[in-house]
Amino acid sequence: MLAADMDMIRVEAENRMRNLAWTVGENYEMPVEPDVDLYLRSPARGLYRAVCEGGFFYFLDRSAFSLYLLKKMYFGADEAELSRISLLCMDAAVHRKLEKIRPGVPGMRRRSAEDYLETEFNRSVAYPLGRLQLAWIGEAAGRNALPDRQIRQGIEWLRRLEEAEEPDTELVTRAADAIYNLLVDPGFEKKYGGWEKVQAVTLSELSEADFDWTDFLKEEAETQTVEELPEVGGEPEGSEKGRTRNHSVVQLDENARSKAYAYMELNYGRSYMKELDRKRLNYTLCRDVHDGCSLYFTDGILQNRVKKNYQSEYVRRQHEYNKTQYNRSRFMANRNIDILSEMLRQSLIRREEQDRVRSETGRILPRQLWKVGRTDERRLFEKIIKGDQSEFVVDILMDASGSQRDRRGEVAVQAFIISEALSIAGIPHRVQSFCTCWDYTILQRFREYDAPREENRRIFEYSTSANNRDGLAIRTVVHTLLQRPEENRILIILSDGRPNDRIVNKTVSRAPVEYVGDFAVYDTAEEVRKARNAGIAVLGVFAGEEEDLAAEKKIFGRDFAYIRSIGNFSHIVGRYLRRQMDQTW
Repeated sequence: MLAADMDMIRVEAENRMRNLAWTVGENYEMPVEPDVDLYLRSPARGLYRAVCEGGFFYFLDRSAFSLYLLKKMYFGADEAELSRISLLCMDAAVHRKLEKIRPGVPGMRRRSAEDYLETEFNRSVAYPLGRLQLAWIGEAAGRNALPDRQIRQGIEWLRRLEEAEEPDTELVTRAADAIYNLLVDPGFEKKYGGWEKVQAVTLSELSEADFDWTDFLKEEAETQTVEELPEVGGEPEGSEKGRTRNHSVVQLDENARSKAYAYMELNYGRSYMKELDRKRLNYTLCRDVHDGCSLYFTDGILQNRVKKNYQSEYVRRQHEYNKTQYNRSRFMANRNIDILSEMLRQSLIRREEQDRVRSETGRILPRQLWKVGRTDERRLFEKIIKGDQSEFVVDILMDASGSQRDRRGEVAVQAFIISEALSIAGIPHRVQSFCTCWDYTILQRFREYDAPREENRRIFEYSTSANNRDGLAIRTVVHTLLQRPEENRILIILSDGRPNDRIVNKTVSRAPVEYVGDFAVYDTAEEVRKARNAGIAVLGVFAGEEEDLAAEKKIFGRDFAYIRSIGNFSHIVGRYLRRQMDQTW
């Protein structure tokens, strides 16, 4: 396998685990460090670990638990063994609670357990903590064991976490502490003290330690842009008194909202739009079901980066991946570009051709004068009918939500083919993508209407993340498209027919309506209908799973293209564009 391919596989695995943890945790700002090596050894275990991490963030206070681990290590506790115990406690504390709201979790847990027993049994059976893992994980796989008294004590602590009616971070730290002292270092408590002694360590004492705990606190504070690391007995900066757990609705002041905007800049690139203009568009467009939403306009993190971070590196790798996908299908893609551009060119030529017809007025035809007085024929003249000189403009809008992750190379190539063909035909067009993160629907611009053809290659910067509020994105594009001077306007939307914006940490005062299921499909279809009533021809290019075809049909009606193979892409899209040109002639 080529090094570039292996690197892309690692990026894919990292992104999949990160998105799974974000989805379960219902927070796209939570810091996640996926164990890619574990996933490559065992996808089942890697994915379930991501589920547990997201579940722990959703139900419990991860920052408080992480701080406990740092305090335990301050006394010399083994980090690797603490990590193994943490994973056991994490599973015990959240799996039953997750199963109530996510039916797929039991199957994932069982597959992960079976894989662990198959690959790790011989290594784990050799030491006490390993035997606790085998006993606990064996239950998940349906295998009963007969552990000794010491292991049973560890099981009892895990059972307390599993059976706790309410999430309790303190109980998780007590369980982890007890299991470590029981199975890893039985002399720890006598030497340093128990759980209370560990928790009594102050931040100033940690700052004097040999290991740099401040990096952890700084990363937590920067990544959790809305909620700062909580101090004991205090309220996070930017929140109001009475805040609920971090997975619930959070009411924010202006300071916290500014942090949310800073997060957009950090992870999607600075906005190219003046703030006053953006606020005007928010006021105009973020209404009805989109009340409480915000719009964010950017050229992308690669074009206007705040600083180098994980997200900029991730988008850079996606950029390379998209270019690789294009290069692998270069011949087929270029063939599609040639066919589509020729179809467009021929349609434009036919529109501009002049027809000569006989008429009762116009330039006299001498050869017809013999009919005067001899017949009733009055069409003795020739009239020139000029071709339609009206112009076309096209908008291309790509769904850039996380559900498109597995198809991002394909979607980027499709958009590039259309853009190249339109450039060759001389038709002005704009290319954008959209996704929704937190309150913001982000529209990333790859090229403007009259940009040079070279700008088309920026389409390969297309990346995917977060959710998608399709109706608001379409409404925004239509609003600006209607301001173009061309008489004939076309909107091409590349999507998977799955509008979905679950409400995650929205502000109480301006929380948008949850945008999922039939409600989201209906709203998206309504925005498409409004666009068509305004004279815009709308084509949906379906890039999704067959099970979502029904939703795509509801949204776009008959005017949608299901692309099963890139080989016939130009013919399908070309027929639609040619029909639009011929209908307006």
